[in-house]
Amino acid sequence: MAAIQPDFRIRKSPPGWFRRVAAAGVLAAAVALGGFAQAANNSVQGAKKDDGYDTDAPTAILIEARTGSILFEKNADELRAPSSMMKLMTAEVVFDALSRGEIKPTDEFKISEYAWRRGGAPSGGSTMFAAIHSRVSVDNLLHGAVIQSGNDSCIALAEGLSTTEAAFVERMTKRARELGLVKSTFANSNGLPDPGNRMTVRELGMLARHIILTYPEFYRLFGEREFTWNKIRQQNRNPLLTMLEGADGLKTGFTKDGGYGLVGSAVQNGLRLIVVVNGLEAADERAQEAKKLLEWGFRNFEARTLFAENQTIGYARVFGGENRSVQLTSPEPVKVMVQRNGNDKLLARIVYSGPVRAPVAAGQRVGVLKVWRGGNIALETPLYAAEAVPTGSITRRAVDGASELMISLFRAGVEKL
Repeated sequence: MAAIQPDFRIRKSPPGWFRRVAAAGVLAAAVALGGFAQAANNSVQGAKKDDGYDTDAPTAILIEARTGSILFEKNADELRAPSSMMKLMTAEVVFDALSRGEIKPTDEFKISEYAWRRGGAPSGGSTMFAAIHSRVSVDNLLHGAVIQSGNDSCIALAEGLSTTEAAFVERMTKRARELGLVKSTFANSNGLPDPGNRMTVRELGMLARHIILTYPEFYRLFGEREFTWNKIRQQNRNPLLTMLEGADGLKTGFTKDGGYGLVGSAVQNGLRLIVVVNGLEAADERAQEAKKLLEWGFRNFEARTLFAENQTIGYARVFGGENRSVQLTSPEPVKVMVQRNGNDKLLARIVYSGPVRAPVAAGQRVGVLKVWRGGNIALETPLYAAEAVPTGSITRRAVDGASELMISLFRAGVEKL
């Protein structure tokens, strides 16, 4: 049976504050799981790969799209050449600009000589075959970039938005950091070989999930089977579209440095999964490994509810308030992906910076609930104060101050041992 284990440890954090790991809601989570889960003892399981699955891909990850739950990972934080999968970052920057009204789909960008020579017909690489000095709409350039993997399309979009590709790369990097992609580096707009192009499968998966959830109207583009430009019809390069039921995205890539890679997504029975594989030696291998991972995920996982919406999950300690603690809840049901066979071992922690200083407003974000499946993060969701906690009396604040001073002195003494 799946088991949730509480963790009572206290972690370090910036001076003047400390991280508290609350266990109050963890046992409640086990109860909420009903017949399929039970509370475990207070020991912490070491990270153990017990999902019973492996892949030939050197790096891989499988993600449930709604919650971001990691169902499988292998060397997921290893930086590799992303090849044309990096075009997802270029597409995201353009989608963001369209969403904010900075540009319109009908706006036309010029195909410069640089875009034509570097990424067009003379380049010998994947191309939209846009004519030199022609003007192409943003909508058509996106079709060329996503469906045909056009290197010329990406350069034209980069130059149209930022004047030069180099300036666009700076914009890509800034946007990536805003999205939490902390390891990714970019040297161009299209993934053509360059030591500066590096991404992990984890961050490619994060980027794919962001695109799917944030831009549903643009995401449909990834599932289109073909596109014709300059009287040249090209098929979508994603093999999953014809190999797997419900597949509708996203992108393939290949360079000698990075090998063969694929970012894919599919929906079956209302469940959307995202797969990323990279570093394979052949196009057939990347297609088969991605397909097998998705099929394994659909066959073996389902969502189970840990907490109903607004159910008390745990408590955070309050400093200087009328109450010594505040209830933590989530406005949405908290669900986690578990294996159907019920062998998952789950470890849950409520983590917040605290004690939380009063006053605390109802609905104020206080911390996060983190749930691990073995060594993988299965779920990370924000937690909010269920009620307001006004500032307490001078006496209460003085008592809390003395208490925190004693805890700080105790911690300092323990750290010296």
